[in-house]
Amino acid sequence: MKAQQIQHISIPRPPGPDSAAVARAFYSGLLGLEEAPVPKSIQHLDLVWFRLGTMELHVFSEEPLNDPSGRHYCLVVEDLPAAWDKLKEAGYVPWDTIAIPGRPRFFCRDPFGNTIEFMTIEGNYLELEAQANGQH
Repeated sequence: MKAQQIQHISIPRPPGPDSAAVARAFYSGLLGLEEAPVPKSIQHLDLVWFRLGTMELHVFSEEPLNDPSGRHYCLVVEDLPAAWDKLKEAGYVPWDTIAIPGRPRFFCRDPFGNTIEFMTIEGNYLELEAQANGQH
């Protein structure tokens, strides 16, 4: 078996229409993702889906777990400083992390406590590390 690609990412939110509205406001309103239709066969499961490039982001409902682990997903954005500013202006708290050459990045939590990494890709980090170490 060989996996071909990631089709979707699923993240939790609390059950109910209020948190579904918050998910729509954050992921569609703030981050600009397009909401995707949920198949009729599973609409009763209280899901909100979004298109994310060729993938999908599925926001499902479950009781909060308050999981402080390092699990996260990463969104590539065009303008990293603008993304930071937009999140701060909306009341979120982005934070810096260890730098990766050619991959400026930061982290932020969504309204439900899920960690998201935001990044721009400016080059191949392996090549940039080799250049920094005097290797060619």
